[in-house]
Amino acid sequence: MKKKLTRGVLIAVLIIGGVLLLSPEYFRRALIYTTADITDYKLFDNRVVKTGKPEPWAKDAAYNSFKISEEHRKAIEKLDPVAFFVLQNQKVRYEEYWDGYGPESLSNSFSMAKSIVSLLVGIAVDEGKIKSLDQAVGDFVPAFAEGENAKLKIRDVLTMSSGLNWDESYGNPFSVTTKAYYGTNLRALIDGLKVVEKPGVEFKYLSGNTQLLAMVLESATGKDLADYAGDKLWSKIGALHPALWSVDRKKDGIEKAYCCFNSNAPDFARIGQLVLNGGEWDGQQVVSGNYVKEATKPASYLVDKSGKPVDFYGFQWWVVNYKGVNVPYCRGILGQYIFVIPNKNAVVVRLGNKRAKKKIGPHPEDVYLYLDTAMKMLD
Repeated sequence: MKKKLTRGVLIAVLIIGGVLLLSPEYFRRALIYTTADITDYKLFDNRVVKTGKPEPWAKDAAYNSFKISEEHRKAIEKLDPVAFFVLQNQKVRYEEYWDGYGPESLSNSFSMAKSIVSLLVGIAVDEGKIKSLDQAVGDFVPAFAEGENAKLKIRDVLTMSSGLNWDESYGNPFSVTTKAYYGTNLRALIDGLKVVEKPGVEFKYLSGNTQLLAMVLESATGKDLADYAGDKLWSKIGALHPALWSVDRKKDGIEKAYCCFNSNAPDFARIGQLVLNGGEWDGQQVVSGNYVKEATKPASYLVDKSGKPVDFYGFQWWVVNYKGVNVPYCRGILGQYIFVIPNKNAVVVRLGNKRAKKKIGPHPEDVYLYLDTAMKMLD
C-alpha cells in the first residue's frame, strides 16, 4: 500500500513538474506567487523615478492628537493596513503605520498608478507632445493605425471606453491581466489587442487601457515612462524619496503602467495635494488646471454596463460622492487609496494588504470607512 502511495505521489510530482516546465514563464510565476503583493517590486526589475528638491511636510499643531474610535480602528485593522496618512492645509494632521512599515517604506501602488499616468498625459498635452485628447492613438502606436483600431482616440483610452478585447480577470492564471503582471513582453501584448466595441460609448475598466497610454507617452515624449515621470512630475512636487516603477523586463522593457509605482504614504500624498492645488506646486503649474479639473470629474457622457450615465470615473481617476461632495481618488486592488477632499483642503492616503470585498455602487465599502475616519479629525 505504501509503495502504491509513494508511486502515486511521484507520478503526480512528475506531471506537475512537466506542466510547469512546459508552461510559459508568466504562468509558472503566477502559480508560484499565487497573488499580487505590496512588496512585488522585489520580484520585478524596476526603473527609478527621480526626485528634485525635497520638501518635508510640516506637522499640524494638532498632529496625532486625534484618537480613532474603537469601532473605526477595529474595521481599519481588519483589512491589514500598513499606513494611514492625513494632510490638511499641507500639514500632517495624522499618521500611523503597522506591520513594521514607516514613512519611508515602499509599497506597490497597484492601480493608483493609473491616476499618475493620467497626470503625465495631461503634462504631455501641455507640452504639445500630444496635440489633443482627441488625437488618434494610431499616431503614436502603429498597431492602432489601421482598421477598427484606427478609430481609437486618447480620450477613449483615458476614460476606459476603448472597446478593447482585454479580459480584466485577476483570479484566472491564463488571463491577459495575469500575463501582463508576470509576463515579460507588454508591448507585444498591447499590440495584439483589437477594438471590438465602438469606442467612447461604454465604460469598461481595463488595465490594458493604461498600458496603451504608456506606449503613447513613450512615443510622444521619446522617454521611458519613469524618466518622464521623474523629470516632469515627481521632481516637481517635493518628493523626499525616489520611487520605483516596475518594468516587464530589464533590457528594453516598459513600465507596468497600470500598476506598480512603488513609493511611501507621505510621498503618495503629494499626488493628491497636486490635484487639490489644481495642478500647481510652489507657484509652478506642473499640469494645467483645466486638465486636472476635467480628469477628476465623471465622464458622464458614457454609460456603465447597466446603461446608466457614468458618475464615478474621469480620466483614470475615480470619483465618489461623499455626503454631497465629489471626492476624486486613486485606488489599488489591495486597498491603496489617495483621496482628495476639496471642502476640507485635505488629502488622505491609505496603504495596506486588503480591500473590502463588498461594494456600494462602484466603490469598495472601505472607501467610506477611511473618509468617515478622516472627517472626524478634520476641521
